[in-house]
Amino acid sequence: MTWDWGAVADFMPHFWDGLLLTLRILALGSLISFALGLVWALLMRTPTRWVRWPVGVVTEFIRNTPLLVQLFFLFYVLPEWGVTASALTTGVFAIGLHYSTYTMQVYRAGIEAVPAGQWEAATALNLPVARTWRVVILPQAIRRVVPALGNYVIAMLKDTPILMTITVMEMLGEARLFAQENFQFTEPLTVIGVAFILIAYPASLLVRALERRLVS
Repeated sequence: MTWDWGAVADFMPHFWDGLLLTLRILALGSLISFALGLVWALLMRTPTRWVRWPVGVVTEFIRNTPLLVQLFFLFYVLPEWGVTASALTTGVFAIGLHYSTYTMQVYRAGIEAVPAGQWEAATALNLPVARTWRVVILPQAIRRVVPALGNYVIAMLKDTPILMTITVMEMLGEARLFAQENFQFTEPLTVIGVAFILIAYPASLLVRALERRLVS
């Protein structure tokens, strides 16, 4: 087996296409997971059990079933019920929905870590509930959970290749297609592996630095 730099050069245009799509999936999926996770967390703190119970059941079900199964259900089963979406839209939503159940727990921990005196002070000042959450509680809670959210972004990055199973041509999908067409697997798959390391490792260092800065 010999390394073929010509194959690497031929693969690079496909690699850049896959990389841009991967980053797009990651950005949109992260936004969905962060926003929806916060919604889940707030709903779980409502005094009405008829809200908390369904939310708890749904989030536990999503968190305890594989992302791949959820992806197949959204892409192959829902169209039979008349709900259709593109492969990219389905993949982004599936990743965002799946990880929202994890970010929900992160938000809950951050909210519970806010000192009780902050709640009491807001009550003493007669602040409306919405303003208490917006101005007092959430800014403090989110500051505490940013590093944990960053870790889940890295986890989402490593899960983007799963979208290849529903024909989304992210980095691994592009590598697989190139390899099958040219019968050269070593070069494109090695490039993809190195790319994930070059993205994920610096991102993990950034998360650690951010954690030290916010904790200090």
